[in-house]
Amino acid sequence: MTLLAGFTHPFGDAQYAFRRILKAMSEPGVIVSLLHSPRWGALSPAATAVLLTLVDRETPLWLDPALQDETLLTNLRFHTGALVTERAQADFALLLSVPQVSLAGFSAGDALAPEKSTSIIVEVPSLGGGLPLELSGPGMAEPRGVAPQLPESVLHYLRERPHPFPLGFDFIFTSGESLMALPRTTHVEVS
Repeated sequence: MTLLAGFTHPFGDAQYAFRRILKAMSEPGVIVSLLHSPRWGALSPAATAVLLTLVDRETPLWLDPALQDETLLTNLRFHTGALVTERAQADFALLLSVPQVSLAGFSAGDALAPEKSTSIIVEVPSLGGGLPLELSGPGMAEPRGVAPQLPESVLHYLRERPHPFPLGFDFIFTSGESLMALPRTTHVEVS
C-alpha cells in the first residue's frame, strides 16, 4: 500500500483550489490553473486537486475502470473515503478521455432535485487544439470560444443537451495543472 501526499497545506490549499474551481464553474470556458497540486499516479494534478477539494464521504465518486490502479484506489479511500461502484449513486464521476467514453447511467437529477445530478470530471489530453466551440449563457457577457480535446460522446452531449434544464450534467475538464468547466447552463455550438 502506497499512501501519497494530499495537499501540503490542507486548509489553505483546499480553499485555493475551491476558489479556482468556483471561478471555472462561474465563468464557463475560462481556463484556470491549480499550481503546486499533488499528482496521484496517472491523474493530472488538476484532477487530483478537484478530487481532494470536492469529493468526500457525502459526495461519492465513480471512477473509470481505466483509471483504477491500487495506488489510486488506496489514496482515494484514505483521503476521501468516497468510492461507489454504481454510476447512478455518484455525485462525481472521473472519466478518462477515450473515443468511446459512455455517459450512460449517471444521474441527470430530476424535477424535484436537479442538484442530484452527477458532475463529470474528464481527463483530456489538452484544453486546446480540439474542435472549436462557441459558448454562451450565464457567466459570459459575450460568446466565448474554446477548443478542448473532448471525446465524441461528450461533444455530442454538449451540443444536444438531451436533458431539459435544470436537469443535466456539469462538466469539469482537466489537463495537467489546468481545468475548464462547462456547467449545464452553458449553451454550446460548433464554431
